Formats: sequence, structure tokens, C-alpha cells
Amino acid sequence: MRPASQDSTPVTPAASAGVPLFDVHQQYGELEADLKAALSRVCESGRYVLGPDVEQLEASVAKYSGCKHAIGCASGSDALLLALLALGIGRGHEVIVPSFTFFATAGAVWQAGATPIFADIDPQTYNLDPNKLESLITPATKAIIPVHLYGQCADMDAINEIAKTHALAVVEDAAQAIGAEYKGKRAGALGDIGCLSFYPTKNLGCFGDGGMLTTNSDELGEGLRLLRGHGMKPRYYHKVVGINSRLDSIQAAVLNVKLPHLDRWVDMRAANAARYHKLFAACGVDKVLSLPVTLPERRHVWNQYVVRVPYGRRDELRAHLASKKIGTEIYYPLPLHKQECFQKLPSAAVFLPHVERAAQETLALPIFPELAAAQQDLVVAEIAAFYHLPAAGETSTLKGPKFLSQPHAARTNSSF
Repeated sequence: MRPASQDSTPVTPAASAGVPLFDVHQQYGELEADLKAALSRVCESGRYVLGPDVEQLEASVAKYSGCKHAIGCASGSDALLLALLALGIGRGHEVIVPSFTFFATAGAVWQAGATPIFADIDPQTYNLDPNKLESLITPATKAIIPVHLYGQCADMDAINEIAKTHALAVVEDAAQAIGAEYKGKRAGALGDIGCLSFYPTKNLGCFGDGGMLTTNSDELGEGLRLLRGHGMKPRYYHKVVGINSRLDSIQAAVLNVKLPHLDRWVDMRAANAARYHKLFAACGVDKVLSLPVTLPERRHVWNQYVVRVPYGRRDELRAHLASKKIGTEIYYPLPLHKQECFQKLPSAAVFLPHVERAAQETLALPIFPELAAAQQDLVVAEIAAFYHLPAAGETSTLKGPKFLSQPHAARTNSSF
């Protein structure tokens, strides 16, 4: 028995030729006996929604994240919506979001009845740029949603200071960042409410959809528990209008098996990132592509390893890698402020240069924990070959591709 991936990203068994972007099969094989036992216990118990497995997971995630409360829900997208509802955000309100992120960040604002206000990003980390916030705040602004994109925390001190000055709530979109740290505190404990996703391709993934909210506020914790179950307490008595977003016991059971392994998997991802940096430097690719950067006082958990491909060659490089059966992905090809569904919003009529450039240049490479050294070597060798550079370890004299000597190549990676 092997779990089917619900992601649109191709998933290839490890034994096949090439390199998948993500491989769920090896992780399942490692934990197969424990996972089957956990699923069997749920089936025998008949407690399929919430119940003891969810309660155990909530306690474990709260402790892991350094929060008083963790509240399970049906998905990371629902977590964002529930957070806004618990904060009383709705019609007539505005919420500032980065335009370079997964759609759910702004989609939740829309579903809550509020208006997303799109902001530019820091070109190094791809996270919300605090320097762009003040100009976007109006009397209607009620919250900021920083996204810890790719597994690295946003500049939360600066964001929280601005939020405090203007009496705004801060909702962390930590869907890609469970375990990430900022100055010793973990993602989910850095704002008013944190939102986690357990989608199968996340660092901590279940066998379908699942999410979690974290908070240190007793009031918000109680409100979130109420809202995820139609606002019902006690049964059939509704204090408020909530939604149906309960975490399935089967997903919680899977996550309870996996959570103790999370830090080891993060360390494996970090080792893969460090090895990419070393290999790219050895063959000169780091002079052609911009490699991801980890800022000081951060723990990057490497949900994605994203490079920049300049001079309009991103899609060409991706096609070359695909021809060698190497999986890649573009996170994200169309910024939120350019999505068709938001074009009637005045807030979408903005020019966000760093967002738009990132959408044209970024490319994610395989970095899953079980990525073999030989697979990683193949990724680097094929990128080097694309740029006519010698692979790491070759004895030929390193010479850059011809376009590096042309006038436009005087622009260096230091501008990113």
C-alpha cells in the first residue's frame, strides 16, 4: 500500500530514473509499520473526527511551536480563514498580504469579506518587506499576514512593531514553515495567530489535507475551537456562525507518527541545501544563478530550495531539466495582484517590481530529505551542462558561458 499524492507536482518512485521534485514513497517506507498500526487503531476506535488522536497532535504541536494553544482544522487554507474570523475581520476591512505567495493567503481574506492589499517583497528572502507596509495602511486596515515563504521566517520584529503602532493583528502564514525559527522563537508563536498546513508535500505532511492554528491567547484559542465546528457549544447550540473545518483523526494519527521525526528531516533538508551551495560553487553555477540566502538569527527549514534564473532563461532551464527527468516547480508564476479574480479590486492596480521579477525568475529544485547524493549530483551537473560549465570535480579550466562577458551580464547577483 502506498499513499497517493494529492499534489499536482509529479511524484516519482525513488528507484526510477531521474530525480523527482518530491518523493513521498521513501518516507512512507521508513514508517510503514508505525503508520499502519496508527491507522488501524483509528479504524478500530470509530473516532474518525477530532477525538483523542487530534487532541494528542494539538498538544504536541503546541509544545513544538512554543504556543499555549494549537487547534486542528481541515486545511492550511481553512486555518487562514478561521484566523481572520476569530479576529473579527470582515466586510469593510483591509488586510495586507504579500503578492508573491500561494493563493490561499489572499483567498482567505476575500472569503472573510475583507479586501486584500498587495505588498512587495524582500528580493533576498521573498518574504513581505516591512519597509513597504506603512504606505499601505489606512483606517480600514485591520491585519497583516506575513508569509514565511519556502521555510524562512519573515522579519517579524519589524512587522510586529508596525502592527503594534497601528493596532493591527498579525496572522502568520506558516504553511511552509513549521519548525522555522526567528531569534529563537518558532513560527506560529511570532504573531497573534499562526497557520500551519499538513499538505502531503509539506515538511510535516499527512495523507490528504490538514491544518493547525497556534496562538498564545486564551480568548483566541477558545474562539478558534468554536469557529471550526459551526460555532457550536454545546451540541446543537450555536453561539456564532462558524464553518465546518474539523481535522480527521486519520490525518492526526499519521502526523502523530511523523512529528517526532520532523527535526531530523529538517536537518536532512538543511544538509541538502548546504551541499547544493557547495556543489554550485565548485562548478561556477553560483556565478550564473542566485542561490537562496538564510538571514542571521533564522532557522530555515527548507520546504523549498529556490534559485533565481536571470536573463529570461528560467523556462528554458526548466525544460532542459525536464528532458533529463529532473523535477522542478515554479512557486509562483503569476503574482496574486495579477490573478484574474482580483482584477476588479483597486488594490490590484499596483506595480510590485520585486514580486514581478521573482515570478519570472524563480525555480524550485528537489530538496526532500531522502534526496540521494547521486540524485543531487545529477541536478547540479545538468544545470552546469545547460550553462556549458564543467561539473564539480572536472579538471578543465572553469570558463563562464559567453553571455556572462556581454554588457548586460555586468549585473551581478548582489542586486537580488
